Amino acid sequence: MNILNTIDKFKDFVVSRQDQIITLTLQHIQLTLISVLIAIIVGIPLGILISRYKKLSGPVIGIANVMQAIPSLALLGFLIPVLGIGSTPAILMVILYSLLPIIKNTYIGLININPDVIETSKGMGMTNKQILKIVQLPLAFPIIMSGIRIAAVTAVGLMTIAAFIGAGGLGYMVFSGVQVVDNNMILAGAIPACILALLMDFIIGKIEQGVTPPGIRKGDGTIKLPTRRKKYKFSKIQKIIAGCLVVVIVGSGVFFATRQGPVIVVGCYNSSEQLILGNILSTLIEKNTDIKVQQDLNLGGSGIAYTALKSGKIDMYPEYTGMSLVGIMKRAPISDPTLAFKTVSDYYAKNYGITWLKPYGFNDTYTLSVRQDTAKQYNLETISDLAKVGDKLNLGATLEFCNRADGYSGISKLYGFKFKSVSSIDGGLRYESIANKKVDAIDAFSTEGLLKSYKLKVLKDDKGFFPNYDCSTIVSTATLKKYPELKPLLSKLEGKITATKMIDLNYKVDKLGQDPKKVADDFLTANKLIK
Repeated sequence: MNILNTIDKFKDFVVSRQDQIITLTLQHIQLTLISVLIAIIVGIPLGILISRYKKLSGPVIGIANVMQAIPSLALLGFLIPVLGIGSTPAILMVILYSLLPIIKNTYIGLININPDVIETSKGMGMTNKQILKIVQLPLAFPIIMSGIRIAAVTAVGLMTIAAFIGAGGLGYMVFSGVQVVDNNMILAGAIPACILALLMDFIIGKIEQGVTPPGIRKGDGTIKLPTRRKKYKFSKIQKIIAGCLVVVIVGSGVFFATRQGPVIVVGCYNSSEQLILGNILSTLIEKNTDIKVQQDLNLGGSGIAYTALKSGKIDMYPEYTGMSLVGIMKRAPISDPTLAFKTVSDYYAKNYGITWLKPYGFNDTYTLSVRQDTAKQYNLETISDLAKVGDKLNLGATLEFCNRADGYSGISKLYGFKFKSVSSIDGGLRYESIANKKVDAIDAFSTEGLLKSYKLKVLKDDKGFFPNYDCSTIVSTATLKKYPELKPLLSKLEGKITATKMIDLNYKVDKLGQDPKKVADDFLTANKLIK
């Protein structure tokens, strides 16, 4: 019965989000196909080149190996400062990962052809170009195609990371689902990605059968050399598959090319709160002006969103004073909220051409939280209480918290923490970890709805370590000059969202499973900011 209920809930979720899933699937297909096609165009000629000049094989394959050995997120980290965010660095990352199997299989397929076959071809008066085209490539094709199949299937999975830098694709559903601990959302992204990978493997397998000339037997290195080459006729099913592939490529290209270009791009990074605020900004502008808006949601983190705004990829996003002060400006935390806001506002205006609007009205600072049973067992009310029994407990914290001066490194010095273990865990998964007793304490932001969902005990920062994280809209100053009506409109959000209200909004997404856009629209309507 539970399984049937789970299946029914998943079906309802898919139906409610079908338009979004279709759009993300088309994005995923487009990005993957572009990456694989470019990798083929680059990889096969390189494989042919190093088969002719074998001294180059070591360096070329070695470089391709190094590229594939670099973790994908690290590779993106190197590419973002150069290429910015969006589809370009994502496509380049997948191309670099796809080159190794294509280059290596092309090289292996060509050098393992029986030398007698090559000599026979020369004896028939064939030129090197003819031998490559008529003899070597057809013989090597099964091995080359197996490399392309590996690259294509791997590319489908890798392209899910594209969502981390705002390039879209099915990874958007996966990342969002992990963030809000929503298995339906995770499956809505993972299942289509899995189907795409299997479909890609099947289609390329059929293409392999279609383009490999008859008379070639895989693995024995022999070929019949007819005086006149027989034209291979594709079967009906192969023609249908090829036609569908063309329709998908052309159709997805037309779909994205014909959409009206953005005028204002609103961004946010990967949390329920940011998704809600990003939708609030988008809807507020769309409903009160004639300005067209495009959303670039789920940008991964504060650093990526900041890079996107500074480089002009987006026009605005919600940001926190403490996050900018410590994470971007590398300054010491400032406890006075007014001084903190003035410091970041002045610095961004002077150095980046970015304007900070007045805060929304809530402080989403860091907290440390434990389960109610842990709090009761050790009588925990404050972070000082936690420090006294830290050697008996395990801490699970986000990567950002573990590496920030206003995070674990700073608070551990002030409070004298010595936990039994400290683990770095994804934002959404840390709640599952504490609920399943894998860890005993976690970091959190004070307005997260999951704190309410999991009924966790928030410990008081009795030494006042954590700085204020007042949330505001930050906007490109050039955008405000171009559209002067934006500043008074966006300023209507000043003081409108209290900490209690933000917790309730997050709870609706994190626990009740509501769409962040609906939550945003309901908030704007209730506050008479839209009709």
